[in-house]
Amino acid sequence: QVQLVESGGGLVQAGGSLRLSCAASGRTFSSYAMGWFRQAPGKEREFVAAINRIGSSTYYADSVKGRFTISRDNAKNMVTLQMNSLKPEDTAVYYCAADLGSAQAMRSMGGMDYWGEGTLVTVSS
Repeated sequence: QVQLVESGGGLVQAGGSLRLSCAASGRTFSSYAMGWFRQAPGKEREFVAAINRIGSSTYYADSVKGRFTISRDNAKNMVTLQMNSLKPEDTAVYYCAADLGSAQAMRSMGGMDYWGEGTLVTVSS
């Protein structure tokens, strides 16, 4: 069993930055690929970024590539999403997810093993 708790959301002006964190419980964190997803009002949940178990490979949605960076610290059971150059269209609830499958496969939005409760990011214009 893995519990995921996101933090770091908030209100920011366009062009600003936020850093989201996801704290994971359990001693098997390094067994999971980790990802970030988001869901904007009235839209379906979409893939944002993923990282493999050892942090050597990362994947990004085209809409965030070059602006967002995903990283993980297996010693601290933590995954982060650094978000720079934020745009109003980045406004969404951001969810952390863990999966025993591959990080690359997270891009296809298959079923994740565990989800966090989400944290709201609002970008004002």
